[in-house]
Amino acid sequence: MARSILLRLTDMREAIRGVTALTAGVSYEEFVQNWGMQRAVERGLEIISEASRHIPDDRKASEPDIPWWQIAAIGNLLRHEYQRADSSLVWNIVIEHLPRLGEAVDRLIEPGEAQPKK
Repeated sequence: MARSILLRLTDMREAIRGVTALTAGVSYEEFVQNWGMQRAVERGLEIISEASRHIPDDRKASEPDIPWWQIAAIGNLLRHEYQRADSSLVWNIVIEHLPRLGEAVDRLIEPGEAQPKK
């Protein structure tokens, strides 16, 4: 059974919030020294990437400042070319890009839409 768009957006929001909470107050140096945190953040980014692939283009078009293609691409990098996934790249995504993506996802989840049951 296919997951709805709302469920995909909710998956993205939960992953963004989880990564944000995990890395709150953490320095880049602490992140680099914590193997488990790095893997957890990478997994969160993989979930965000995969879920983003299932959001229709017309919904994505309503958030033109979000680099949807790059969001989809980071999942492939993390899964298939993990040796190229530099920790500074991952950290930059968390610090520079996840906050804006989180705001966009919140806007894409229409107000008043019931929260889905998984």
